[in-house]
Amino acid sequence: MAVASTACGTSATTTGATPPTSTAVGAPPTSTAVGAPPTSTAVGAPPTTTVPTTSPVPPVTAATPSPDGPASGPGSQPTYAVQPQPAPGTCHYRWVANYPLPDPSCTPGAVNPQVNAADVASTICRTGWTATVRPPEDVTGPEKVGSASAYGYTGSFSVGEYDHLVPLELGGDPNDPANLWLEPNDRVGATTVTNSKDGLENRLRELVCSGQVPLGVAQQAIATDWVAALHRYGA
Repeated sequence: MAVASTACGTSATTTGATPPTSTAVGAPPTSTAVGAPPTSTAVGAPPTTTVPTTSPVPPVTAATPSPDGPASGPGSQPTYAVQPQPAPGTCHYRWVANYPLPDPSCTPGAVNPQVNAADVASTICRTGWTATVRPPEDVTGPEKVGSASAYGYTGSFSVGEYDHLVPLELGGDPNDPANLWLEPNDRVGATTVTNSKDGLENRLRELVCSGQVPLGVAQQAIATDWVAALHRYGA
């Protein structure tokens, strides 16, 4: 889900080039159906045009996914600081039809160690809880620009979302760069940051809070392949 304004929910319109319909390297195809699970994934090369930049930041080495689920991040903080992002051009989107997936070497996902299966009633299942851990715009704004540069994202920031891969609603880490990426909008003609992953996040939270899906299972599913999770759980 989105991060304060320019956090997981401030971003950009996609560029005007017509996306291909195959799974070859390049821009996303144009299909918008949420049908049977896709059969292939292509790695998109980063666009060559530039995005607004801030002062260079040192590259980071992202954590790798654990067999038991995403790694733990630093968790909720009383105050947040701008985190360095991967070096420009080092991260590459993957595409399943028109759905973008993050580069697992840059954005494997990370969870909040202060959220666990035993306390969901007082954390993620409590109305308004995510607002208590969400980083502010003056932190996520510069991070969003750095993430866009890392991924080669070149559109306007009004429809692309600075997204928590494991959302706050599922106990994702609030400000670990391993859990944040500039997510292109999968919806053709989008005018807001709302995208298909947002619906999946809400659905998984409902399933966790009703006891139908364990928290760790939901976190692992959305971190590993949110498109496959969308086909499995719906939105």
